[in-house]
Amino acid sequence: MLAVISPAKKLDFETPAHAIDAGQCQLLEQAERLIKRCQELTPSDIASLMKLSDKLAGLNAARFGQWQTPFTKDNAKQAIFAFQGDVYVGLGAQELSDDDLNFAQDHLRILSGLYGVLRPLDLMQAYRLEMGTKLDNERGTNLYQFWGSLVTDNLNQALSDNKSEFLINLASTEYFKAVKIKDINAAIITPVFKDYKNGQYKIISFYAKKARGMMVRYMIDKRVSTPEQLKSFDYAGYQFDALLSSDKEFVYTRKI
Repeated sequence: MLAVISPAKKLDFETPAHAIDAGQCQLLEQAERLIKRCQELTPSDIASLMKLSDKLAGLNAARFGQWQTPFTKDNAKQAIFAFQGDVYVGLGAQELSDDDLNFAQDHLRILSGLYGVLRPLDLMQAYRLEMGTKLDNERGTNLYQFWGSLVTDNLNQALSDNKSEFLINLASTEYFKAVKIKDINAAIITPVFKDYKNGQYKIISFYAKKARGMMVRYMIDKRVSTPEQLKSFDYAGYQFDALLSSDKEFVYTRKI
């Protein structure tokens, strides 16, 4: 099985790269083409394009300006340790063994506006460029047009390499739109996490994001290889709800 997740806005580049061997982004040449376009943006352009404060726009202009290859552990960091949002809190990468991380390298992908697709141990430099950004570029007016079929082709290659028949979609809608689902050579299963509130089960964004990370952690911990195994996910009190689920959407509920 292969799982995909979204990146995070919150980053940690204060602590050094992990000691484990790192990889290089498989779409790095494409990222270099995109970064050149980003380096043309002024802080004012970035503030308007990404709806950021002047301070954050300046920070990201500096990140674009400082971005350079080759990536090493001195100027970059493994993606699974660099991202620090809610999904990554649920995943808890710092607690994983080297064997766990190597398993994740084969069975997990991170979708990215700048890098297209990252494996967990691929090195990356700091950036902010969400997949939904309407940045005009050499291939169109937004990042979906820039990446075209490249993200899908990369995922299909990973599915083929792993002989995987299932793609587990734990990414947000914004990021999974970069995947051409009709061209994916696998059945797609989307886990959905609902919490009980005000008399009904509903998706609560903060909890759902963290649960996506916990689902990845469960897949790593249990070396999950079949959809049936996914149904046994029970971290943080979630339980598979057969009545609410379908072949394409696995729903998990809990009362907190």
